[in-house]
Amino acid sequence: MSRRLQRLTLLVLLSLVLTACNRVGLAYRNLDVIIPWTLNDYLEMNREQKIWFNQRLKEHLAWHCSTQLPGYLDWLDRVQQMVERNQVSDAALQEHIREGKQAIAQVARAIAPSAIELLRGLDDKQVAEMKAAFAKDLRERQNKYVKPPLEQQIKLRGERMEKRLTTWLGPLSPEQTQRVADWSRSLGEQNRLWIANRANWQAYFTAALEQRRSSDFGPRIERLLVDRESLWSPDYRQAYANTEQAVRSLLVDLMAESTPGQREHLRNKIQGVRGEFEALKCMKAARLE
Repeated sequence: MSRRLQRLTLLVLLSLVLTACNRVGLAYRNLDVIIPWTLNDYLEMNREQKIWFNQRLKEHLAWHCSTQLPGYLDWLDRVQQMVERNQVSDAALQEHIREGKQAIAQVARAIAPSAIELLRGLDDKQVAEMKAAFAKDLRERQNKYVKPPLEQQIKLRGERMEKRLTTWLGPLSPEQTQRVADWSRSLGEQNRLWIANRANWQAYFTAALEQRRSSDFGPRIERLLVDRESLWSPDYRQAYANTEQAVRSLLVDLMAESTPGQREHLRNKIQGVRGEFEALKCMKAARLE
């Protein structure tokens, strides 16, 4: 639940690399609607909790919009310059990823106190419902991503990536499509390791909830939000590093093979995201101060 809150608060930034969202600004402006519905996948809040949550959500979004989004504009400008100069390199991508991780960590630290306060106040029934929802989430993801034969996993993973890339680059060439297929095959059983890590995180999370009255509950939840990598197994840590490197290599190769039309398509998409950022009310208010 709290992990989903973190991800949704950063929907704008993450959409650039993880989703195919075409209306970033619209999604951001409606996070107050999206988040409660998403929370209901894991937790049924009572009236008092909803009132408290909605107020905290407004405060967090105001902080995020006024203090964090200006930095995203600078980030987008540098990404766009990299594309326009056709200088997409592994080193440049590593730097942009590092900055993205820092932004995620900063937001996670900011929302951690609210998450801790909300979770500490859950009753036993709510905790049981959350555990059941986590179990259902894992079953569904295992059925979708792990249960199919490996060849089908590889095929579907490639199709998902091609769909994301097409959103930002336009139609891929046959050579680029083959490169995506090769990328997917190189990851092998990454789905299994990813789901296992998700199960591990959920196990730590539910164990913490069982001890939510203890003095170390706050630090445990903060670690789960801010420093989740410290809980990774050695196998997943290596797999994550390999996956990140494989994605960087894929992007470098695709951009090296990109056409002027694809780079123009990407530039326009980035400009569109930037324009939606600038249209947000908090950004306009900041410029008037």
